[in-house]
Amino acid sequence: MNVESKAAVSVVLPRHIAIIMDGNGRWAEARRRPRSIGHRAGARAVNACIDACLADGIEVLTLFAFSSENWQRPKEEVGALMQLFLRALDREVDELHRRGVRVRFIGERSAFAPELQQRMDRAEQVTHANARLHLCIAANYGGRWDMAQAARALALEVQAGRLAPDAIDENRLMPHFALSQLPAPDLFIRTGGEHRISNFLLWQLAYCELYFTDVLWPDFDAAALRTAIADFAGRERRYGKTSAQVQSQATQEPGA
Repeated sequence: MNVESKAAVSVVLPRHIAIIMDGNGRWAEARRRPRSIGHRAGARAVNACIDACLADGIEVLTLFAFSSENWQRPKEEVGALMQLFLRALDREVDELHRRGVRVRFIGERSAFAPELQQRMDRAEQVTHANARLHLCIAANYGGRWDMAQAARALALEVQAGRLAPDAIDENRLMPHFALSQLPAPDLFIRTGGEHRISNFLLWQLAYCELYFTDVLWPDFDAAALRTAIADFAGRERRYGKTSAQVQSQATQEPGA
């Protein structure tokens, strides 16, 4: 691929990809294995996805690792997931740091065991200066929780007399959401055949392109990710404008 072709491809790459990693349990059940085996296989898929994002120059990757609703799963499965988180943090953080990945966690982490919270804190501290890829892990996260805590922050400002209620608008609210300092997701991917966003990044996905695939998460590799990116690249993102307006704007941009 020549330099001009690479430049053309880079224009349509999403800056921020958000993924619901669905299908670990079904992948294991299809092989008559415990669901915990599926989660281990899913962890390998996470590494493959990170590798592809680093190779392609994606700026932000947000993964829905554990929702606020996942506590309702069988205790054995939740326990296995917690142990998997611990092992992954112990094993992977230094390597991610070496590769220039910044790790962040979003969600209410106080519900996790102190040992796991300490690992989360360490991962963020060790990698805080990295900028090659922002890896955001949603753990005990819910989109409605995110909205509630943002509203609570503004309510406290009003109560303290620092903010008038009629001054509240989107711009005032936005800084209080998780991921507010990063570009909004451009591409949302859900694996496993389900077609819903399941309380994930409800505010942030307002203008995101949605992509659903039947591929179960443990089978979602770099090729599957690039198929999703290619689908994204073929879409016209209008943000309320007409196609003619978008095309006219594109021709007027420098280098067009």
